[in-house]
Amino acid sequence: MPASATQALGLRDEVAALKRARTVAAAVDLFYENGYENTTLETIGQSLGVTKPFIYAHFRSKVELLADICSRGIATSQEAMDSVLTLDLTPTEKLILLSERFIAGVLENRKHIAIFSREEKNLMPADFDRINGMRRDFDRKLTGLLRAGIDAGEFGIDDPHVAALSIGGMVSWAYVWYRATGRLAPDKLVAEMKELILNMVRVKR
Repeated sequence: MPASATQALGLRDEVAALKRARTVAAAVDLFYENGYENTTLETIGQSLGVTKPFIYAHFRSKVELLADICSRGIATSQEAMDSVLTLDLTPTEKLILLSERFIAGVLENRKHIAIFSREEKNLMPADFDRINGMRRDFDRKLTGLLRAGIDAGEFGIDDPHVAALSIGGMVSWAYVWYRATGRLAPDKLVAEMKELILNMVRVKR
């Protein structure tokens, strides 16, 4: 394929990705503020200044758009996990880095997480099962990391699975109470919650 054709395809893909991202961002704000059932594709289109065909070019239905939004919160957590596990670091170092990325991801995607929590009943069963599978995969990998820390003598806990669920619950729940205009700046909050996680696993510093 000629270089010009390759460049044209790449540009087309970039434009499509940008349009898709705009659609998702508008839907996130509307689903978060008004609820899924009270938001129509027409409303989303109006907020973007486009018609429904613009949205249908990227999503076949409103429920498919919902599934994309609900997937993004846990996908960010999975990416944080996978980016850490392959590094040549001690379990403690991996947990520190994971905590920072996991917490930051939850704070950045808190609307996505809130929408999943409120609207999971509206997901198609297959999408609900897929997203829950992603969550279980994250918990399994975190359990494995904590078990490695126990085996290395770095963490002083007895049940890594309970600890993993506790860490995941604490961090994920931040979508409920975190406010961007709150007392702590995001980086300060990440640092505070990271220390809580290290204390939870009784890290041996």
